[in-house]
Amino acid sequence: MSTARRLRIPGIAYGGDYNPEQWPEEVWAEDMRLMREAGVTMVSVGIFSWALLEPAEGVYDFARMDKILDLLHANGIAADLATPTAAPPAWFFRKHPEALPVDKDGRTLSYGSRQTFCPSSPAYRRAALRITEALAERYATHPAVAMWHIHNEYGCHNDACYCDMSAAAFRTWLRARYGDDLDALNHAWGTTFWSQWYYSWDQIQPPRTTAAPPNPTHRLDWRRFCSDELLSLCTAEREVLRRAAPDTPATTNFLILRTIDALDYWRWAPELDILSNDHYLLSDDPESEVDIALHGDLMRSLAGGPWFLMEHSTGAVNWQPVNRAKLPGEMRRNALAHVAHGADGIAFFQWRAAKAGAEQWHSAMLPHAGTDSQIWRDVVQLGADLKALAEVRDSAVTAEVAIVWDWDARWALELPSQPSGELRYQDLVRDWYTPLWRAGVSVDFVRADDPRLDRYKLVLAPSLYLVTETAAANLTRFAERGGTLAVGFHSGMVDENAHVYLGGYPGAFRDVLGVITDELFPLLPGTTTGLAGDVPAGAMADLWSERVRLTGAQSVVTYADGPLAGHPAVTRHRHGDGIAWYVATRPDQDTLAALLDRIRQDAGVTPEQDIPVGVEVVRRRGAEADYLFLIDHTGKGAEVLAEGVELLTGKPVSGTVSVPPGGVAVVREPR
Repeated sequence: MSTARRLRIPGIAYGGDYNPEQWPEEVWAEDMRLMREAGVTMVSVGIFSWALLEPAEGVYDFARMDKILDLLHANGIAADLATPTAAPPAWFFRKHPEALPVDKDGRTLSYGSRQTFCPSSPAYRRAALRITEALAERYATHPAVAMWHIHNEYGCHNDACYCDMSAAAFRTWLRARYGDDLDALNHAWGTTFWSQWYYSWDQIQPPRTTAAPPNPTHRLDWRRFCSDELLSLCTAEREVLRRAAPDTPATTNFLILRTIDALDYWRWAPELDILSNDHYLLSDDPESEVDIALHGDLMRSLAGGPWFLMEHSTGAVNWQPVNRAKLPGEMRRNALAHVAHGADGIAFFQWRAAKAGAEQWHSAMLPHAGTDSQIWRDVVQLGADLKALAEVRDSAVTAEVAIVWDWDARWALELPSQPSGELRYQDLVRDWYTPLWRAGVSVDFVRADDPRLDRYKLVLAPSLYLVTETAAANLTRFAERGGTLAVGFHSGMVDENAHVYLGGYPGAFRDVLGVITDELFPLLPGTTTGLAGDVPAGAMADLWSERVRLTGAQSVVTYADGPLAGHPAVTRHRHGDGIAWYVATRPDQDTLAALLDRIRQDAGVTPEQDIPVGVEVVRRRGAEADYLFLIDHTGKGAEVLAEGVELLTGKPVSGTVSVPPGGVAVVREPR
């Protein structure tokens, strides 16, 4: 969290989205009483209140919000006050139908839901800034307001609009990107292919539905534009808020999820005072605890330190094909895992479960069943837990290992017409992250061009299909200076314009890896190839293979069968003062874990300690003490080496601490 504009709430903030406008006023007093019982310290308000705050253009009704904020302040609960711009009211669209979004097939979408606006609409921007300014002027000095909540989940439903206004905005963005040089754009997009050459800017359209596969660079620039267009709306609202309340921090809730990839959060992160995220489990994920850890580490890396969990669920959500309830103890483990990975605030959607509307079957802190429910008892327990962990706030997680994360590379990898349509960026990164998580090795995420890579002993690039020459040189220098670099298959293939690096694969990384590939052999779904060499017995690989020739590297693992039998599958190369590894296939889980153990040992990285299987371990480092988080995911419990005080129980620890079955222990270990 930014030190310039800090959240002025002690300890770990706790709460959720509060929507009292959905309930009669006599319910509000009960809300305050139960919030105090649960230990709630901050709630988000006004997120979807535009229609009530501005019932007609330029006509405001703040009476309800005045009462809500006064009530929260009287009960010692801070407000994260939202600009309600994620859901424009019906009167706006009746007056400005041109502001409705258009999909890539040319269909205009209707209002009647949320985020049904064109991000490039001047009318929407004017209306959004007007309501933001009215809120800011009225509540800038209200004692309840501790943080501004800008919009809600940018890009969740309207990450792209293909209307003519968006086309014009896209052309403006392109002219800035290419220095108003149309020839430069044509070169970057490779428009000599398929007669796509543009002779004037107004010939360029969004990548609407076409008969054949689209131009990949056109699509890539479109993704960049859409992210920047939404960011411009966010920063415009932020500036209005800062003028009114210069010392009040502002946030917007990111969507760091496996299924969401609309925005380049490396570009967004520096624009906000506090970074926050909404994270939800996917019902079909057999190891959702890994997903929590990975995305928590990514958020911590984006923030450069602690961050805020703005939304997660107490139980089931409402938007998946089947919405499973959380198992006993799972909600507590989820929340405290987020704290372990850097969250200094824990919040849910939402406080009171809605009885009407599109999210009426989404779980909440106060469920439909009321206080005589397991969810409510768990919510109260979590409030006590977070109070006990107050001193953990502002402590940091330190790591010797970094994983490269890049939204351009993700977008480019998943464009049509790849050698394999089975490649999924998130899955490839998670494949490499999981063994480190299981071993208790903390991980940061970094940009490939981060000039501070020397902080790490080991840098992993599991999937870096697109990489600039500058970024590739940065990773190469890291190895030359003594670091250990490991690169996954189909990396270094194209530049920032998605043009192939010629001369053999893996393109930009050939020299540092000491290999060259002349042919790719992606594997059909359901097929595998055996692996031989320094691997466990029966080692297999799937998804990908390639014909690798050594140009200085040593072969560590080879293909055991198939058309590439005997060819290298994993290589190791001494480059300068460091080591560079290349993994040219996707090994099975156990084989990849063993391989990453060897690579980690090669780099001199050791785990926190030898921990029982299924126990997650994370250390946050404070000014005067360390905080060892231990989370049992087996349901069996464990004994783990520790020394100090277990904060959740207040009991001293000498030698070992008992982690309850399916439970959590947090040990303060003095320096």
